[in-house]
Amino acid sequence: MKTLVLISLSLISFNALSESKKEQQSPIFNAELAEHLGADDYGMKMYVMAFLKKGPNRDQSAEEVIQLQQAHMANIKRMAEAGDLVMAGPFGNNDLGMRGIYIFNVTTIEAAKALTATDPAIQAGSLVMELIPWYGSAALMQVNEIGATLAKKSF
Repeated sequence: MKTLVLISLSLISFNALSESKKEQQSPIFNAELAEHLGADDYGMKMYVMAFLKKGPNRDQSAEEVIQLQQAHMANIKRMAEAGDLVMAGPFGNNDLGMRGIYIFNVTTIEAAKALTATDPAIQAGSLVMELIPWYGSAALMQVNEIGATLAKKSF
């Protein structure tokens, strides 16, 4: 009987401990920041990632390429300032025709297509994009703000 009571108490204690562990939150969880950034319970959110690739129209003059690049960069800045573009950047040299990535702060391919259509390089056909839904850290929403404090120069 004494053994049965000890086993029962052990099982009850074990069950209580495992239930309390299920309910525990991270000790550094910031509910206000998580809500502000649109994070789910895992600190994640949906985005749409765009892979920029060489487009079919690559025969611009050197002057046109410079103007197109300046317009492309201005559009990137505009989208970032509007909160639509979380991150952008070029790839290094590669044999895949991949030029760079965008991570859009949208949850649908259709919304990303609308943003993509504002890019002068897409409009000119010098770039094309492949769009893919992506589940990533909501902390990426702070990349542009933090990045601005690290850059000595701007584009």
